[in-house]
Amino acid sequence: MRPGAASRGSAERALTSVAAGEAYESEAHAGHESPARGTAEGETVQTPRLWHVTLSVSGPEAPLKELRRGLEQLAHDHPFLLTSRYAPDHAEIRYWEEARDLHDAAAVALRLWGEHRQSAQLPPWEIVGLEVIDRDTYHQRIAEGYGPLPAAPVGVHPF
Repeated sequence: MRPGAASRGSAERALTSVAAGEAYESEAHAGHESPARGTAEGETVQTPRLWHVTLSVSGPEAPLKELRRGLEQLAHDHPFLLTSRYAPDHAEIRYWEEARDLHDAAAVALRLWGEHRQSAQLPPWEIVGLEVIDRDTYHQRIAEGYGPLPAAPVGVHPF
């Protein structure tokens, strides 16, 4: 069991956040320069970056209690999950993904729902929307007053 996670018998699961880590701390102090860094041999190595992902899914109506439980299980299985909003026929999942580039982050996002559908007992919905933006763009949008609002409160909530 992941530290801080509630036992399987509990009705509510606590969602936890994940620290960005050393690579992002040094990047933040360097003024968000290029994510590439040099090696001893002079090669350039692509370092991972954080990407803000918004995944939208929809399909036939599902019981709200089961949908909420499934989204809470997804949050338990996918520790970077920030927030989920749901209604009987659609949901939106927002989280941070660590990936080398946008293509990798989008590929992971497009697999998220399908790969966790059975283990989290999620409805057989299809992905109908995907937005993947880098951390700088996310913060720029927030500073300018548009774009996805910061995920507060973190967790699983109805629309």
